[in-house]
Amino acid sequence: MSGMLFPLADYWWFYLGFTAFVVVLLAMDLGVFHKKDRVVSLREASIWVAVWVISALIFNILLYQYSAAKFGTEIARKVGLEFLAGYIVEESLSVDNIFVFVMLFRYFGIPPLYQHRILFFGILGAIVFRGIFIALGAVLMRYHWVVVLFGVFLIVTGVKMFSSKDESVHPDSNPLLKLMRRFLPVTSHFDGHNFLTKVNGVTAATPLLVTLLVVETTDIIFALDSVPAVFGLTKEPMIVFTSNIFAILGLRSMYFVLADAIDRFHLLKQGVALVLVFVGFKMSALNWLVGHEFPITASLGIICAILAISIVLSFIFPKKEGADAGA
Repeated sequence: MSGMLFPLADYWWFYLGFTAFVVVLLAMDLGVFHKKDRVVSLREASIWVAVWVISALIFNILLYQYSAAKFGTEIARKVGLEFLAGYIVEESLSVDNIFVFVMLFRYFGIPPLYQHRILFFGILGAIVFRGIFIALGAVLMRYHWVVVLFGVFLIVTGVKMFSSKDESVHPDSNPLLKLMRRFLPVTSHFDGHNFLTKVNGVTAATPLLVTLLVVETTDIIFALDSVPAVFGLTKEPMIVFTSNIFAILGLRSMYFVLADAIDRFHLLKQGVALVLVFVGFKMSALNWLVGHEFPITASLGIICAILAISIVLSFIFPKKEGADAGA
């Protein structure tokens, strides 16, 4: 692996500042915009989706301008396209997350009033775990055999995702949930938006805490796919980190936009699966077959084409009534 453009030793200040900026945004979200529990409207969620997407694009422009001033326009163009490709892949993978979140909220009977709170704290945990995975990936991806191994893993994951039918979720089989129940009683009753409550003087977990725990562990599983997928498009941990974070920040609002329309994009799952297969093939064999690093412009074009076709086909061939899985 060649030298990085943005090594941590030189850009620790950026990671620190970017993380602080994200924490401030999340604090404002919970403390100002959602201080009181309320159902998030489609209009509000759509506005926030647009805000996060525009924020990611503005960041990409600033990243391009900084890279152009420091490394030249050719490298800056590559950096900008790598961020854009990583962001698109992360956003598309988020749709699969949304489907699982819909099923979890239905399973645990979480009222729409409290869903935002669970997603908010779920995002906090996701940021921490993604940061850990990206740091580990930055170290491991220096070895060619690890790159190939991750590529094969993405191919296998994509093939399984493409061929698997929609299945209902079974949170009770979650090992961390089983472990928690050994040490903390669980009640089926809600206590407002509280994660913990008192039952006969004993501290117990409410369904909100149980759901949050399952959401967190689900995101860790998704990160095993998403983080290597972006590393398949760029060697820069900073690009992997920022594209992941921007996609996660928009996930909450995207949930409230797509939750009731998830079946309309039923073939997007197959599209995402093909994207994983392509990125895995790029990591494990394509670069070697072409004799150099496969152009990021071509990668971005292929990824966008796959996702666009899967969305169009979802509308041309809508999901049949009664084909709902696991709802």
